[in-house]
Amino acid sequence: MYIEYFSAQNGLRIWTNLLFVLCWCLGESMLTAVCAMRCSLKYFRSISKSAMDLGESMLTAVCAMRCSLKYFRSISKSAMDSGYQQANVVILPSHLAKDFEAFCRSNPAPLPLLYGSQSGETSCPPLAKQADIRTDISQYCVYQEGRLVETVSSLQNYITQPSSRTASEQPVCQWSDMVCFYLGCSFGFEGRLKKAGVPVRNVEQGRNVSMYRTSVPCIPTGVFSCPLVVSMRPIPAGLLDTAVEVTHIKPQAHGAPLHIGDPALLGIQDLSRPDYGERVELQPGDVSVFWACGVTAIEAILSSKPSLAFSHSPGCMFLTDLPDSASSSPITSVELNPDLTPLCFLVSHNPLFYSLASKKAVAKIRQLETIIGEDPGERGIRALFLQDELLRSCLALSHSSSVAITTGFPTHYMHSPPDETDGPPGAIAIATMLLSLGKQVTLVTDRRALEMNQAIINEAVRTGVLKTTIPLVTFEDTGPDSALHFLCHHGDPSKPRYDHLVAIERSGRAEDGNYYNMRGVNIKHLVDPIDDLFIAAKDIAGITTTGIGDGGNELGMGKVKEKVKSLMPNGNLIACVVPADYAITAGVSNWGGYAVACGLYLLHTCPSHQRYLKKGLGLENASPQEQLQDWTANLPSVDKEESILSTLVHFGIRSGKTAHLAMEVDGLTFHPTHSDIITRLVEITVGSATCNP
Repeated sequence: MYIEYFSAQNGLRIWTNLLFVLCWCLGESMLTAVCAMRCSLKYFRSISKSAMDLGESMLTAVCAMRCSLKYFRSISKSAMDSGYQQANVVILPSHLAKDFEAFCRSNPAPLPLLYGSQSGETSCPPLAKQADIRTDISQYCVYQEGRLVETVSSLQNYITQPSSRTASEQPVCQWSDMVCFYLGCSFGFEGRLKKAGVPVRNVEQGRNVSMYRTSVPCIPTGVFSCPLVVSMRPIPAGLLDTAVEVTHIKPQAHGAPLHIGDPALLGIQDLSRPDYGERVELQPGDVSVFWACGVTAIEAILSSKPSLAFSHSPGCMFLTDLPDSASSSPITSVELNPDLTPLCFLVSHNPLFYSLASKKAVAKIRQLETIIGEDPGERGIRALFLQDELLRSCLALSHSSSVAITTGFPTHYMHSPPDETDGPPGAIAIATMLLSLGKQVTLVTDRRALEMNQAIINEAVRTGVLKTTIPLVTFEDTGPDSALHFLCHHGDPSKPRYDHLVAIERSGRAEDGNYYNMRGVNIKHLVDPIDDLFIAAKDIAGITTTGIGDGGNELGMGKVKEKVKSLMPNGNLIACVVPADYAITAGVSNWGGYAVACGLYLLHTCPSHQRYLKKGLGLENASPQEQLQDWTANLPSVDKEESILSTLVHFGIRSGKTAHLAMEVDGLTFHPTHSDIITRLVEITVGSATCNP
């Protein structure tokens, strides 16, 4: 090949690139090439310091060398082929170092600290040999008093003895007073995604990854407090589990995603306008997946307003000498325990939202689902079973903040009260666990049963079955917008009062508008139109619904109405046509309530789910051990469930199938049937709590 060396600029650029290519092609490692680039830049910069009189040609040569390094790093910044880890970099005055290190420890997902230097240290021996952080990044950001003032290709001009500075010159620092922080970068897992068959859209489109400032606040520490910044990568829906698993084992590169689905849930209003990086287009079938991002550190600089600070420019990373493999990093419990690998589940379509839970937690909740599906009453309930309805409902409830629960099936229309013992115990079990988890809970009941249910709640609190008292309300149909005004503040669909509705053993509306017990008797005169709330919730973004039933005529079972009509006795007449997002079927509805309470416990003792809930931003202020004790105390127990059943009998509430005023539910005596189910559910649940949340 003929090459004409017609200028110092072209000659140096060609020499630099040939040096890199030669190292690569001769079979030397990528590390050798990186080191060669570093040495080349240092060599030519050292020459330029003492040879300024060489004039324009030398300056041109140095600029060319910088361009070569910048070009090289721009190719490797996505880490697709480099095979080496990359790092975000923050450089701060030493008096802020302690606060910033603590800030990183409190917010480990966005700020995984790889190395913190000593004051004045320019190298980072654990990460790279022959490195000089003042020159080894292709572009730096310079901040003064919390403002970005410029981007530069070297920090040399800012590192000058104060005595040599004039009033007109830019601020300088004594490097001996600066501390460097190297933070993990999500570019470090993109190569792994590609190897696993997951397309990396930003690389395909030749763009930097999109990064967004969210409305989620980081945990403040010292002078540092700022919003979480996330990076977004479009992932095909069918490959979400793969993407989660691949990135989960790389906690030093931000780990598993923090949010999957609608960006508005993070406070991101427009994906086409990233705060950092470039816009990346979603392809048909893609889902927006968000990882914590080290650019959070830049937000921390902006908010803390140090007199002078530096960082990498977003997308221009520091390339380490560490191979991009799990074996290159200290072994963590995450990598050793495959049971903690998260699985991804769709929770909501409106808004689109997925959640994560570990394989271990998922397996336990599926065991719960199997137990409650037992059918000692031989009602044929297994024919209505839908797998993972319990799991998905528990995931949605775990993300909720305000839950409305309704129960009440007046099957005994000839008695007063007409209600049955199935429903209230399960509703109270769900309510007390939700209260323990810090959720707001409201109970919705019929007007005819308001006084009685208030007395039952008071007694449940007095006996310790219910954690604390909860509001008890009724719903009346006073017009076409009654349900909307009940569910949303001022009837505004953008301001829902509740984010989850649960119906457990609640009379459900049939196709003809009536309500039927299992014998086909119309009991509409005893039922308020609470079904309207579930119907209205379908059109309100952010409200998810769950129905729990054991016969197909309960509110929410409209999701399986065709099965009810064809497989259950009197199905064509009694089938509820009002669906819930999740239809949990059980041999006895109370069992479904117990299983929901146990499932919520499992999720809140699952590290993978807790990290996703908290966006990787550390622990709650309360002691984890105290939390665990409280959650355990609020699980269902044989003693508590026997107590609440005794309370119901005291109020004249009868068994559903037999109408016996006795310690039984649906014709099954509390001992041994119900007590055995409760014991088995709790054994699976508590036995899984091998670690704190």
